Amino acid sequence: MKRKSGLSLVEMLVVIAILGVSMSLVLAAVQNARESARRATCQNNLRQIGIAAHAFEVSNRSFPSNGWGYRWVADPTRGNGPKQPGGWIYQLTNHLEVLLPELKGSDAFAHATWRTEISVLPISVFRCPSRPGPLLSLASQATSPVNASFQTLVPKTDYAANEGDFITNTDGGPESIAEAERPNFPWTPTTNATGVIFLRSKIRTQDINDGLSNTYFGGEKNVSTKSYFDASDLGHDQSLFSGVDLDLNRWTIETPKRDAAEQKNRVFGSAHAAITGMLFCDASVHWVSNSIEPGVHRSHGNRRDGHSAHLGN
Repeated sequence: MKRKSGLSLVEMLVVIAILGVSMSLVLAAVQNARESARRATCQNNLRQIGIAAHAFEVSNRSFPSNGWGYRWVADPTRGNGPKQPGGWIYQLTNHLEVLLPELKGSDAFAHATWRTEISVLPISVFRCPSRPGPLLSLASQATSPVNASFQTLVPKTDYAANEGDFITNTDGGPESIAEAERPNFPWTPTTNATGVIFLRSKIRTQDINDGLSNTYFGGEKNVSTKSYFDASDLGHDQSLFSGVDLDLNRWTIETPKRDAAEQKNRVFGSAHAAITGMLFCDASVHWVSNSIEPGVHRSHGNRRDGHSAHLGN
């Protein structure tokens, strides 16, 4: 008798299992390659920010200031430094070749219109491709600006400046330009700020006692995974053109954390697995392990603690 050729049930199951394993390996390799490309883009973003910061320092003889508070946005008539209510990101735009809205007129209405327009202008270099989310996402109404109209959807930043290892607890800032210009206006004290960029700061390279290659300029910030598309995270709820706040600043009191459901809106961190991109004041970029020794991370955030060993990696 002739036997019919074919696969038995067991052989069929073995083939299916092999195909399943092969597909999972291929998918894992593709995902790893994509994440590697995203990390490279993120690293390049930080490098561009570092180069812009150095160009700014050469032009202004200090690193950018960080504005007046979260209830203010950038003002085109007030230049750079402590008199500018907008934060460090706005002050770097001229050195990042960002095309800003045209100021159409010299009256108060034209200025207010410009401030509102800039508050919704996305900048790709401040977005990490590993973190999901649209170019514009919901803003918190609690941070409605003093000097511009509230916008429901605003661009946000995935990178924050280094304020150091002392929390100044900056508030929303003055209620008006006139109030800000009063000689006795009670600005939040920043004498103890140990970082590089903070409220009305004007840090020069010679003020960074521990050396540019040993001190963070900034880096990726931690964002709650529940807030990728909304404003529930207090450190990711307003325009990147605002003034100093949790959105624009981070501290080194805690080590970096990978994005998770819990809010960690004072710490650096990222959507990458186990690492965070950190920008040093010499414009170099390093992938820092999230398990970095806490004292080392804290020291890199402090420009004047006397620890000069470069331990970023």
